[in-house]
Amino acid sequence: MIDGGEDKTRGGGSPTPVRPERLRGPVEFVGRTAELARLRRLVATPPCLILLEGEPGIGKSRLVAELLAELPGRHLVGECDDVPEPFPLGVLLDAIRGSAERPGPLSPVAGALAPLLPELADVLPDAPPPLTDPAAERHRLFRAVAAVLAALSPATLLLEDLHWADPATCELLAYLSTHPVDGLAVLLTARTATPGSSTPIHDALARTPPWSVTRVALSPLDADDVRRLAARTLRLDDPPQQLTAALLDRTAGIPFVVEEVLRTLAERGGDPLADDSVPFVLRDVLLWRLRPLDEATREVLGAAAVLGMTPDQRILAAVLSLDRVAIGTALTAAHRAGLLHDAGDGLRFRHDLARQVVYDLVPRESREWLHLRVARVLEQELPRPVALLAHHYRRAGSGADFVRNAEAAADLATERGDDATAASFLLQTMDVAELPRPVRVRLAAKLGRSAIDGLSQAEAIPVLERLLADRRLPPGARGELGLVLGRMLRQQGEALRGYTEIERAVPYLRAPRRKAPALAVLAAPDTVVGRHVDDHLARCTEAETAAAASGDPGSHLAVRIARASLLLELGDPAAWAIITELRASAELADRPREHARACLNWAQGALHAGHPEQAEALLAAGRALVDETGYERLTSLVEATQLSLDRAAGRLDGLAERLSRLVASAERMPVTLLDARAELATVLALTATAPNASTANGGTANAGTANAGTANGGTPSASTANASTAAGLGDRTGGPDEVEVAERALREVVADARRVGAIWPLVQTLSALARLTLTRQPDEAVRHATEALSVVRGKGILAWAADAVLVLAEAAAAQGEPARAAAAVAELEAGIAGRDTPLARAALRRCRDLVPA
Repeated sequence: MIDGGEDKTRGGGSPTPVRPERLRGPVEFVGRTAELARLRRLVATPPCLILLEGEPGIGKSRLVAELLAELPGRHLVGECDDVPEPFPLGVLLDAIRGSAERPGPLSPVAGALAPLLPELADVLPDAPPPLTDPAAERHRLFRAVAAVLAALSPATLLLEDLHWADPATCELLAYLSTHPVDGLAVLLTARTATPGSSTPIHDALARTPPWSVTRVALSPLDADDVRRLAARTLRLDDPPQQLTAALLDRTAGIPFVVEEVLRTLAERGGDPLADDSVPFVLRDVLLWRLRPLDEATREVLGAAAVLGMTPDQRILAAVLSLDRVAIGTALTAAHRAGLLHDAGDGLRFRHDLARQVVYDLVPRESREWLHLRVARVLEQELPRPVALLAHHYRRAGSGADFVRNAEAAADLATERGDDATAASFLLQTMDVAELPRPVRVRLAAKLGRSAIDGLSQAEAIPVLERLLADRRLPPGARGELGLVLGRMLRQQGEALRGYTEIERAVPYLRAPRRKAPALAVLAAPDTVVGRHVDDHLARCTEAETAAAASGDPGSHLAVRIARASLLLELGDPAAWAIITELRASAELADRPREHARACLNWAQGALHAGHPEQAEALLAAGRALVDETGYERLTSLVEATQLSLDRAAGRLDGLAERLSRLVASAERMPVTLLDARAELATVLALTATAPNASTANGGTANAGTANAGTANGGTPSASTANASTAAGLGDRTGGPDEVEVAERALREVVADARRVGAIWPLVQTLSALARLTLTRQPDEAVRHATEALSVVRGKGILAWAADAVLVLAEAAAAQGEPARAAAAVAELEAGIAGRDTPLARAALRRCRDLVPA
């Protein structure tokens, strides 16, 4: 079935280059002295979590093999395979299962692993009763793994090829990064994420604090390393410089490719410089090794490449209608040719690039037939391996069978709490052109539910947009898909687009239990421009009506949380009674993730109004709940809220650096990225205009741009608009470079906030920009402050404009015309009358000093 070693194509046309999938580093260990020394230092001081990254074939596995060979103590080793089977924690369980030693006394929580590790039944405690909350069940499972690893420590846990890891494993590793096991050094290898794409492991670790993971990157070999490798492989005392240059040019210094090329040259003999058949890519090396194989061996090898990295001889025999002896003979011949190797548990392809070359040489029609035959054989297995069936039916071009099995695989993943894998399967079904509309809508709804909290939002959004553009879409489906799309857009940082999509979806949501939470989202005032607070109040009332009609406790709780948040932003003291009642309720206590999210939202609202002590208490509660539940998605929100609180309290020392780290780690969490950038830009402006503005020993704190702090329960200071005065710094300013950097950062955030319609960072940075330019460009400062006031006026919560109005008052007073700001100050005074807004009131007192009534 493999066609004569010629360069075949996938569908006719130009030759298709092989995509390198899984490569190993060189047998000869050259270079890497600095990287090896660094790894030695890191693993010598556990606990630690290290991510060793590099492109395929860069030598990650060879480096860790060198490290483990000299490393004393217990080693737990697991390796991921490129298999689309949604089995959570498989690689970790393999590492634990493969340990030569049994774990010591174990915590009762370790019993959660009993169903997954029957090999350790004699040492594991009894399995605890199941929990009703899937999130709690998953968190308990993570704790169980940590408990077993603790019992096996001190040890080194090596997990390879994490770019193929299942999302559950990635979540657990993120958990271990922030909940390290004493005595355990965790070493991971993975391919470097490429621009525009991501893998679950990179997404999971990107959501962890920057200090929790040490990243070590491997680069290609340099000319000296390639020269040394050539000298050893070709047995040359002094390889010609031209040979080194040619090898670098043809291999890009990737160790695996360099060594394979050199090994082939050594086998051929002769003058390597005169041999113009040195392969430009590894494909040529593998084709050379294929040439001696007879047709029968090639046929078996082609079917093996279709089957996977580790071909099952029993399935191969059934697919090709051959006996096991013939299959074994063919695989042995491929082993002798260097295309397969013995991994201890049977013959497998030496690396996936070898498998891919063989796969590409099978004519397209034959490949499709083989995939279909493999699927038909696997259909007889119990339980049915639906993920593998989906893979083979898709490659066979059998759309209906693929969709049937992909949906089953997604449902299985959803049952296991593995939403990211479910979303991956469902996304693939959207590519099937002949999918009937009702089936596409059903699958899209499942996709939306899986992707909303997963890692596939960017890919799912255009799918949902295309479906919603179909005028023939049923109303119920339009409501469900529109709601999911709106939530995804909001989480991607598209505040106005997301809000608008949910607005469009609400009329089509028939079930009150679905409509109530959607309306609750629309009740939030601090996310979007162009909607007045009266609109938010009306949405909140509608949400309460829908929640009452639904009889659903979850819907009622979501609406109550939203009502408290809205009243908090309005400065209505009734908010605190609702918050106190909810936090004491069993309904919220039984939903720890919702409780955590609510506390963090309320903490931010408290900061907006000027209640730092309450914000501090709510943040502490939210942080504890995030730690308790292992809800890593909220980690960046916890950190962002803490940094906002520090700024509000005037704790500026080191704040810019901490914010910079948050911005870097929030790249994959767009929902928090713009707010983090706004905080960073504001702090840069603060430090540029008041370089010594941090408060010592808990004294009176200066304010943040929108969040003034109070020290020791005292009266809040005026606001960042008057930060220098409040801190006793007069008019001192930083150097021109600092001011320029801060102004550029503020303008960039203003532009992005305008683009996405995000009101809070827009008002915050416009006000800070007005303050920054006040002494140098007073007219520019008035323009920015006026825009901020206009934006806030459209929202109807005048307390948010306190900083902007203070800039207008200071500008007018400086020009000897305080009356010019009288209208704005009067508007602020009327807007906060009777409101519980200490921050705005402090700013108003300063305004009245400058612009008497």
